[in-house]
Amino acid sequence: MRPADSKAMEGRVCVVTGATAGIGLATALGIARQGATVVIVSRGAERCGAAADQIRNQTGNTNVDFLVSDLSMQNEIRRLAAELKDRYPRIHVLVNNVGGLFMNGQKSPAGIEMTLALNHLSYFLLTNLLLDTLKASAPARVINVSSFVHTGVRIDFSSMDWGGWKGYKRSKLANILFTYELARRLNGSGVTANALSPGFVASNFGKNNRGFFRLVRPVVYSVAISNEQGARTSVYLACSPEVEGISGKYFVRRKERRSSDASHDRDAAARLWQISAEMTGVSGKN
Repeated sequence: MRPADSKAMEGRVCVVTGATAGIGLATALGIARQGATVVIVSRGAERCGAAADQIRNQTGNTNVDFLVSDLSMQNEIRRLAAELKDRYPRIHVLVNNVGGLFMNGQKSPAGIEMTLALNHLSYFLLTNLLLDTLKASAPARVINVSSFVHTGVRIDFSSMDWGGWKGYKRSKLANILFTYELARRLNGSGVTANALSPGFVASNFGKNNRGFFRLVRPVVYSVAISNEQGARTSVYLACSPEVEGISGKYFVRRKERRSSDASHDRDAAARLWQISAEMTGVSGKN
């Protein structure tokens, strides 16, 4: 065990979803090295505990907690939000990182297509449920992990069935549309919202799928960057004073970049917000 690299984030509470492996774990490690209290969220208690121990051991930061929640299930997200607010009256950073690629038409227990349920609605619902706490903790930050693959698609509002690769791309576009709409709604609140692409990362992403995707995955991922490299932008947006007050932007390699034209469609963003609010029971006025 070694001491944390910095105390720049000491006293600040940071929540990272999907943080037991891959980019999420690397993000939690990077934030913990800055001295923050880090709360990791994932669906398996054993994996959560092991990841929390790993973060403590590798960073020397003992302020690492975990909560177990299946973020594809809205009742689980509501329970998680209640537990977070009970344990932590102040939350300064929320990193919505959880996500997956579902090629075979999987549905959540509530019957919602899994890509939509996990990759978008979990971001939307958890963020909205924690907004009061984030506002009370201002300055605070919401960071939504999207992807460069959001380009080349638009949201098809006639069907919110987002299975397969094209559906995954739409979910990553939804992450950015949500971020920009959230930033507009949070203007003046002291809470910022930004999105990012981690790049092409050699993570555990897509291992749940069989068939052709699983066969080509090792070859494709041989040219990918590491989880640590992929997490750098998330850590930067969570911790850096350089982005204090910056909101409604999209970052790649810790630099602001322009996202796709479709992601700047305000009408689509407002419609997506309203549909998401109806699907989750969240007030559309937030």
